[in-house]
Amino acid sequence: MKLRLLSLFPAFLLLVLSAQGQQKIQRPPFLKPGDRVAVISPSSTPEKKTVEAGCDILRQWGYEPVVGRYALADYHGFAGTREMRTSDLLWALRDTTIRAIMCTRGGDGAVQLLPYVKAKEFRSNPKWLIGFSDITALHSAFVQAGVMSIHGSMCQAISSQGGTDTVSVVLRQLLEGHLPVYHVEPHELDQRGTAEGVLVGGNFSVFCALAGSPYDSLNRAHEGLILFIEDTDEEMTKIDRLLHLLEVRGVLGRLKGILIGHFTKYKHPENGFEDMYQMLHEYLQHYPIPVCYGFPVGHKRPNFPLIEGGRVRMTVNKDGTQLSYLTE
Repeated sequence: MKLRLLSLFPAFLLLVLSAQGQQKIQRPPFLKPGDRVAVISPSSTPEKKTVEAGCDILRQWGYEPVVGRYALADYHGFAGTREMRTSDLLWALRDTTIRAIMCTRGGDGAVQLLPYVKAKEFRSNPKWLIGFSDITALHSAFVQAGVMSIHGSMCQAISSQGGTDTVSVVLRQLLEGHLPVYHVEPHELDQRGTAEGVLVGGNFSVFCALAGSPYDSLNRAHEGLILFIEDTDEEMTKIDRLLHLLEVRGVLGRLKGILIGHFTKYKHPENGFEDMYQMLHEYLQHYPIPVCYGFPVGHKRPNFPLIEGGRVRMTVNKDGTQLSYLTE
């Protein structure tokens, strides 16, 4: 799979209007040199050297990293107790000098914080949240509360190649207000078509676990969503169940399009299917929407940044898939 980055363009008014009765999705301000970035651990405990290396890259990018009080704590594998991790998240949200929040890693535990952070905390001082994997729980809560966030690389990924690899460069430029246009090579299972909608998603098992809760961004399905999914270390039978959970909820039938990212570390063949994409195609082919297979997002490289809550246009044709952001 190869991805071509077609262009980057500045965006100053990226807003998404929601249906009546639901919060519109705000775009946090893009970053400027010298801006402070909170570095916190809402999920599992990171390695100290990983956090330090990530902070070094943020400094090279021109930002001032500020490490949360409990970012390196360890409590049964989590980065501190639920109270500790919630305290760091609330500090990062409430401190008006903080302009973005980078998570150190995923793992487990972010969902534990959600009942203790009210939606107004996300909205009162909007800022970019950056992370993926277990951080999907926070992305979902952000979007449902009405704030965009960035599904993207964390400390280890941005520091592993010195912050100069293509994915890290795109993330840095996105933070500065230059939005990417992605082009993905065609896949034999692609379903052609064009769609516009609000981009949501992330780790499939994490956001499906929020089904029907006040933190579930799929509650916005009536607005017209384009869903992106990825996962790791989950059996094909579980992904099958989760996909059909979306179907019985009525979400799958209301999606405008789907981007299918990396699925890694699973046993196959299983249930008679050779791989995950073949199984997903068995069901998704019956929906008259564009579907892209092999979008570069997830638990292996490349994992390009995506704006959760941003309005996008996806086009799937014989030449591949193009994804671009719409400005209003």
